Parts: sequence; structure tokens; C-alpha cells
Amino acid sequence: MKVFVTGVNGQLGHDIIKLLLLHGFECAGSGSSETYRGVNDEVAMAHYIQLDVSDRDDVKKVLTQYRPDALIHCAAWTNVETAEEAENYNRVYAINAEGTSNVAEFCREIDCKMLYVSTDYVFGDNEAAPHKADDINYEPLNVYGKTKLLGELAIKEKLQKYFIVRTSWLFGQNGNNFVKSILNAGKKFGKVYVVDDQIGTPTYSMDLAELLINMIQSEKYGDYHASNEGGYISWYDFACEIFNQAGIKTKVFPVKTDDYTCTKVKRPFNSRLDKSKLIENGFTPLPHWKDALERFLPSINIE
Repeated sequence: MKVFVTGVNGQLGHDIIKLLLLHGFECAGSGSSETYRGVNDEVAMAHYIQLDVSDRDDVKKVLTQYRPDALIHCAAWTNVETAEEAENYNRVYAINAEGTSNVAEFCREIDCKMLYVSTDYVFGDNEAAPHKADDINYEPLNVYGKTKLLGELAIKEKLQKYFIVRTSWLFGQNGNNFVKSILNAGKKFGKVYVVDDQIGTPTYSMDLAELLINMIQSEKYGDYHASNEGGYISWYDFACEIFNQAGIKTKVFPVKTDDYTCTKVKRPFNSRLDKSKLIENGFTPLPHWKDALERFLPSINIE
């Protein structure tokens, strides 16, 4: 199978291309920069193609030349804070919505399976129960969630051979994430304040990458939810375990979202994802998030 991965400068895309090569797949990865700019990885750099997904002609050229059997679409504007800034909206929309539509269009043209990595942020807080994979009660609260939802809808309009996989609280070696940020803050200040009323589950990008690679080898198309196992927790719970495993003595104080002044972006209180559809369709659930964190921590350097 020949596989193409967009967004390999990010944490998930990087891990997917790394595992594909490890498993012996013929593959290539793309990013918007002229050269690969992720963590030092000569293998990933050797299989890199520049691609601006918001440029329809560029997408057509690259995909019709490479002609993959399956494409994993990770490219996205993922910075939730900057996505809210008025001057960035057009670019966020161009990447997350139009860019995804462009990729779907040419996947259809070359008869290629497409897997789209989406987010819990397509949902709002209309209920406290876990969101099922086939829920259509979309109520995104911010620009990031709204544009990612538009990407989902474009895929469903254009394709039949697609997977949409929503995930939450992603952390990995390549790029910024909560684990790195909270550890750096803890070492610098000796104390941190973390919200305890936003509930979900962390996801290790390497574990998710393995699942996605297995998924594209099947024909079990549709919507899925995927995050590490271990039940639903708060960001506060996650932070406490991060410092515990890292052996760093930092005071962690719980705060409510309404009292947290470091951000003005609305985020869902309910990021609980029901992952039962994975098991129903024969896919292996991801390991416990504490196990994933233990495997991840040795791979990073804390400033």
C-alpha cells in the first residue's frame, strides 16, 4: 500500500510517517514549509514534499503525481488561541475547511482512501454524556472547532471511502503540547494553576498513529473516536500525574474555567469521547493514558 500523509511537521503527522516507514510502507509526507521542520529525523526529511493544502492546484499536482492508495490528512491550523484572532480567520478557514475539501476532491479523483484527523472541539456542551462517534449534535464553540467541522462535512459530501477520527488532548514528541508546557511552567515557577472542570482523555500521538495505520488497511469506513483508555479525567488530574511521573515537586492548584484568565477562547467542558465503535469494528483500543505518558516522558527534554 502506498500512503501519503499531510501535516508531517506536526506531532501526529511526524509519528505516522515514522511508523509507516518502520512497518515497510511506501510513503511520503507533506507540509507547507519548503523543507521539513520537525524534530531531527533524517528518515522523515528524505520523504518530504512541500504542499499547501489550501492551494487547489498544488493539491491536484502533488496527489495526481504521487497517486497514493490511502491518505492520512493531519494538516491543520491547530493553535486554538491564534485561530480566534480576526486577522487569522481567512487563513484558518483556508487550511482547515477549504484545504480539507481540496484533499477530498482529489482523493475522489484518484480513487484514494482518505482518513481525516478531527477533534472533540466539533462538539459543544449540549450534554454531559460521552459524545458517540455518529453523533450529529455539533455545536463547536470556537473557530478551530467550526473550521474542523466544515472539513468533516466537505469529506462526507465528496467521498464514500473515508474515515473521520476525532481525538482529544493530543501529546507527542514533535511540537508543543500540554505535557511539555506544564512541565516547563512547573520547573520555572514551582506552582501551576490548572482547570478541573474540563473533562476528557489524553491521547499519545504514537499510539494514535498505530491505530490510524491499521485503520487505512481496512474498509471499515465511517466516523470514529480515539483516545487513550483509562477513563475520563480533568486537565488538573492530568497535570498531577505528569508531575508525579516526571518526579518534579510542583504545587498544582485546581481552578474553574470561569476563573482562569490566561485564555479568552471558549473550550468545551465535555470532551468525553465514546470509543465503543472502535471495538465494535474490530480495532484495538489505545493503551491506558498513564502507560502512554510513562513511555512518552523519556523522549522529551524539559527546559
